[in-house]
Amino acid sequence: MLDAFRMALLRRKAGRGVLHHSDRGSQYVGNTYRRLLRDRGMRCSMSRKGDSWDNVVVESFNATIKTELIYRTKWMTREEARAAVYNYIETWYNFQRLHSMLGYLSLIEFEEREQRRSVLNHLSIKPGQVQ
Repeated sequence: MLDAFRMALLRRKAGRGVLHHSDRGSQYVGNTYRRLLRDRGMRCSMSRKGDSWDNVVVESFNATIKTELIYRTKWMTREEARAAVYNYIETWYNFQRLHSMLGYLSLIEFEEREQRRSVLNHLSIKPGQVQ
């Protein structure tokens, strides 16, 4: 989990002020994970005990990847499976797949829009004022 989290941090350039939400799994309450967040100025958010609604987004992702990839494919090795999952996330799910909860934008489009909005808010500029 930590290797995947570090890779995501490098690829997405997440940093100060980012809120990372997780369940209460042992890997998320450990010192290494908490130090990783603290060193990058990120905040930790955890599910309430016994509240499955807190993880509805990740549960939705799990159902989607199973339906769109896992149940449709047989791999000969773990490496083939790992590469397929990586490819699905990095080329399809994040960049091309439209998400109804995000107004039918891809995750990347939504993130870029929110970053622009955040910069404009920080500069106190209304969206229509900048070309």
